[in-house]
Amino acid sequence: MLYEVLKALHIISVIAWMAGLLYLPRLFVYHADAEKGSVQSETFKTMERRLLRGIMNPAMILTWVFGLALTWQGEWWHSGWWHAKFTFVCVLTVVHHLYGRWRKAFAEDRNVRPANYYRWWNEVPTLLMVAIVFLVVLKPF
Repeated sequence: MLYEVLKALHIISVIAWMAGLLYLPRLFVYHADAEKGSVQSETFKTMERRLLRGIMNPAMILTWVFGLALTWQGEWWHSGWWHAKFTFVCVLTVVHHLYGRWRKAFAEDRNVRPANYYRWWNEVPTLLMVAIVFLVVLKPF
């Protein structure tokens, strides 16, 4: 029963984290095209800050907590698929922190990247998510 509860909490956390990881770079796309100091730019700053601090950071932490608890409960430490998944989740965490760094640059009106740059980065979490889901469901090795 504990394993199933942890799994449900992990899935809920992952959904919240992924929603943020998919939405924040989309905000960056629009923010990159907004004039610095404009009302629109200031609105994006607020939206980005609230999304990252209010949803994404707690969801990422809970995803890690519940995921590691699941690993412990399921005794997955030595499974090859788990090591691959762990690697991809670490990369996803690095992406999360990159987004946080870029959010700070936008907040300080220091962004120098074009909207297309963020369009590309919007796809990275999706690719990582697909790989992670296939590893978890298929457990290929």
